[in-house]
Parts: sequence; structure tokens; C-alpha cells
Amino acid sequence: MDKVLEGVVVLDLTRMFSGPQASLFLAGLGAEGIKIDDPTGDPTAFAPPFAGPEGVSFERRTDTDMGLAYLKRQRGKKSTTLNLKSAEGHAIFMRMVKSADVVIENFSVGVSERLGIGWPVLREVNPRLVHCALTGYGSTGPDRKLKAYDLMVQAAAGLMSITGRPDTGPLKAGSPLSDAIAGTFAAFGVVSALLHRNRTGVGQSVDVSMADSLFALLFDEPIDCYDRLGMQYQQGNRIMRFSPFNAYATADGAITIGIALEAEWRALIAVMGQPGLADDPRFRDVAARIRHNEQIDAIVGAWTRTLPTAEVQRLLVAAGVPSSPVREARDVLAWEQLRAREMLAPLFNPLAGAVVDAAAPGFPIKFSATPAGYDTPAPKPGAHTHEVLTRLAGLTPTEIERLAEAGIV
Repeated sequence: MDKVLEGVVVLDLTRMFSGPQASLFLAGLGAEGIKIDDPTGDPTAFAPPFAGPEGVSFERRTDTDMGLAYLKRQRGKKSTTLNLKSAEGHAIFMRMVKSADVVIENFSVGVSERLGIGWPVLREVNPRLVHCALTGYGSTGPDRKLKAYDLMVQAAAGLMSITGRPDTGPLKAGSPLSDAIAGTFAAFGVVSALLHRNRTGVGQSVDVSMADSLFALLFDEPIDCYDRLGMQYQQGNRIMRFSPFNAYATADGAITIGIALEAEWRALIAVMGQPGLADDPRFRDVAARIRHNEQIDAIVGAWTRTLPTAEVQRLLVAAGVPSSPVREARDVLAWEQLRAREMLAPLFNPLAGAVVDAAAPGFPIKFSATPAGYDTPAPKPGAHTHEVLTRLAGLTPTEIERLAEAGIV
């Protein structure tokens, strides 16, 4: 069976995380992702932490060690090099654009125009092209030219102000969520634009902002109403609409419990052996329980601390109460559910020619009629330069060798 995007050619000018996340998803859907780097190479290819024959470390222990980020994010793609700042490199890229379906980049605002590869130029070369620009704050607005990494975007969009507890100060989420979320939105935007092109024959540019993408998800939470509701912005593990809703210590770890329905509340207090709490006016409904969160947490926590995590989970699952053990990384990697869903993939180092002692995520969407996933590991940097430039730019091997000697590829 063909994959959803089989035959779609993506010229990938992205680097770091947000852009490579988008092109990774497109590759998982079957697109031919052609990663185009300056001849100096991708900055993550040989950046720590490294993985190689001697394991994972912050220093390169062997000449075949490669960056973990590169090995994860460049799966399913091809790699070529091209100096877009040179006149000849620019001309070659434009020849490739004529044969491409998608160009995706995450340059700072204004860089693609300075390179002569902005959307107005590209669409003249290929009117059917889908172009995606992924930036920190978008291509419009007063802050469009500000530099941004995930930390800045989590701060700017408000996520840090609602993460943690009131006594912790602002905290970022434990992973670079704004990068990952923006990459997901960018892939969604590209697929949508391809659908539009298939219907109309016309390409378009997709403008994706890391800040917009993060805000679009976090603002489902009514943070604009917190002051009027007398709520603190940092709720810890709680959520303002439900109670109890928290992580609770057990005899040997921790477990999360979340109650959204009255039937779940009654099931929980029955499991705890305290059915009389149903008649306590402090806990008569969810609004009352939210006002008495501290008392609720004390009661639930006193019960969970008397039992091992596995026993608490067994009792709650049997009663239909939503819960989950708090898994550390090693526990997550051993979780049979992820393995059954093929979400833990071995990671291959192309320089070492072997699987390394680290894993990568599988493709998160399962289709009933078309496969999805990463069929090839991350490539050696520049491994497909001859193939791609021959096929898409019409260059001969002799011409490519001359360009290599000149530092253009």
C-alpha cells in the first residue's frame, strides 16, 4: 500500500527542532523529504548528546558518534548539501523548486528574502508549490523579527506563567513543547495546502508561528478568567474545572487521579472506604470540591500512601476511576502499551552502521488503509547529494564534482 504522501517531494531547509519535526511527520506520511544543508552541515549532526559504539555521552568517544537529535529528527529523509548564498547554488535550488511539491523553512523572518528564495520568488518558479515558513512569532506583527527558542516562546505565550506551583516561580514544561507543537501544526498546514492544491491546482504559502501554535492549545484553558474566578495562575497538577485532580504519593511511588463526573467521585470514595463523603456539604458537587481542594487532596493522599502504586491502580481501574501511575523514563520505555502501538523505535547511527543504545518515537497516527512510519534511518550528512542534484537539478556527475571542489555542494 502507498503511504498518504507517496510521490510528494519536499525540499527541507529547516534545522534545529520545530522545522525538522514538521518534515519528519511529512516523511512518516510518505513524502520524499530532501534535507538541504549548507556544506558546513546540520548543526545537530555532531552536537551533544552523542550516540555511538561506546554508548551515549556528552563527548564524542569515537569518530562515528553522531548527535542524538539528528538521528531522531532526520529519519526517513534524504540529505544533500547546497550553498544557497552562492549564485550557482541559488540557481540550482531554483531548478529543484520546479520539480518540488513543498518547500519548508524555519529561517528567521527576512532571511529567505535575503537569500532570494522568499515566497513571491518561489511561486513565480512553481505556481503549484506549497511553501511553509515556520518562525518564532510569525511573518507579520511587531515582534516578527525577534529571535526565539522554545524557552522564549513558552515564556511569551504564557505557558510558563501557568506551569508549576505558586511557590516555584515561572517554569517551562519539561520538554520543548512549543517546538514540537509548531512542527505538528506546520505538517498539518502543509497537508491541508496540498489538499487545496489537488482541488484547485494552485499552491500557497503557509505561515506558522511557534507562539501562535502554543497559544492556540493552552488558551482552551480560560486563563483570561482566572482573576475573576479568584484562581491562582499556577495550579500545579490540578486543573480548575475538576476535583480531585492531582498526583498523590503512594507507598512506593506516585499515582495521578482525576475526577470529572459525579459517578467517578462516588466510585472513588467507595474504593477508599469512605462513601459517607458523598453527603459532606464540602464535597457535594464539583464546585464545592474545587473550593475545598486542599481537604480533598489530604483525604485522597492519606489513602494512597497506605498502598503500593500497583494496588492503588488495580483498585481504581476496577472501579472505573481514571488514574495512571507516574512513570519515570525507564518505566515509560518498559510500558507494554507503547510497545504494542510501535511507539518505541530503535535508533540507527549511519556512520557506525549499527543501532545505538537509545530509542526514538514511532509515528503517532495509525491508518487503517495506508501505512505510516520512518522506513529509513537518518542519513549520513550529504549522502544523497549526487542522486538528488542529478534527478531534480539535471546536473552531471562531473558538474557535481566541480561544485564540490568549489564548496557549493
